[in-house]
Amino acid sequence: MRRAIIVGSSTGIGRALARVLAEAGYELGLAGRKTELMEELAREIPAPAYVKHIDLVRAEEARMALGELVEEMGDVDLIVVNSGVGSSEPTWEEELAMIAVNVTGFAAVARRAMDYFIERGSGQIVGISSISALRGVASAYSATKAFDSTFLEGLNFEADRLGLDIRVTDVKPGFVDTPMTERNEGMFWVAPADKAARQIYEAIRTRKRHVYVTKRWRIVGWVMKSVPYPIASWLQGRRRK
Repeated sequence: MRRAIIVGSSTGIGRALARVLAEAGYELGLAGRKTELMEELAREIPAPAYVKHIDLVRAEEARMALGELVEEMGDVDLIVVNSGVGSSEPTWEEELAMIAVNVTGFAAVARRAMDYFIERGSGQIVGISSISALRGVASAYSATKAFDSTFLEGLNFEADRLGLDIRVTDVKPGFVDTPMTERNEGMFWVAPADKAARQIYEAIRTRKRHVYVTKRWRIVGWVMKSVPYPIASWLQGRRRK
């Protein structure tokens, strides 16, 4: 049986992806802060599941906990790093929290996953970044997600350099119906979490290095990278009105 760990599986995309992977025959490790929600999920899905408390705010503890979960499961083929926090108009304290979770915490567990797969000789890491990684439309949040995307690309280069069968997949979601987006008005192309999860699973199955979710966000990604700064700034101002 294939085995996968999802870091950030209590709500949103991670929870939906757990259901999709369980349907596909994966044994699952459910990791995150909200243990009660993950235990509820473990009872609902049609697959064996392990539950582990992991808080990316405590990066070193998160690394240790991920290693413990791998040992408990015996062997793992896939590790998904989905945890992240965001805010549309953050205070400085909220920006610090984003950096702690989305940068330090993300890198801590992604590196731990990479070290495990290097030792194992193969595997797949999936990191959930964001369409916001392409431009600084959301200040600290965009910057943290740009870090995540670049970090994942670096892991791919590392695997290629080592000649190992390790694939790293960078998933850039657009707007998905999750607790992170529920308070934001004026969003378009908001996808259900289960639709996003199924497209992520397809990227896992085909071992892609990069994917936009949902697929139509590839168009937005092209526009975001191509539009000159003055136009991008004007569009961002219009979106906030």
